[in-house]
Amino acid sequence: MLFPITVSNTLLAFYMAINVMAFLVMLWDKRAARMSGAERVSEGLLFFMATAFGAAGVFLGMFAFRHKTRTWYFLIGIPLAFISNLALLRFLAERLRIGE
Repeated sequence: MLFPITVSNTLLAFYMAINVMAFLVMLWDKRAARMSGAERVSEGLLFFMATAFGAAGVFLGMFAFRHKTRTWYFLIGIPLAFISNLALLRFLAERLRIGE
């Protein structure tokens, strides 16, 4: 089997999927911001995605698309969400004994 189904592979796949989705949502919102009358993504949803393990995708999207980079609570909150994501992932890895 090329990629065995394990807890660590499942968590990695989830983490990657949510971050790709968060990155694409940032792109969607940036494009909507350029068009008048287009439906925007709420900042609450962007923060929710960041706290739900998508902080890396939101952070990369912020700087790749120059979106929300002037908003102070994004500049502070998203890196804090990323740090908390990493801390929680480490806790889960230790709790589930991933890597042994």
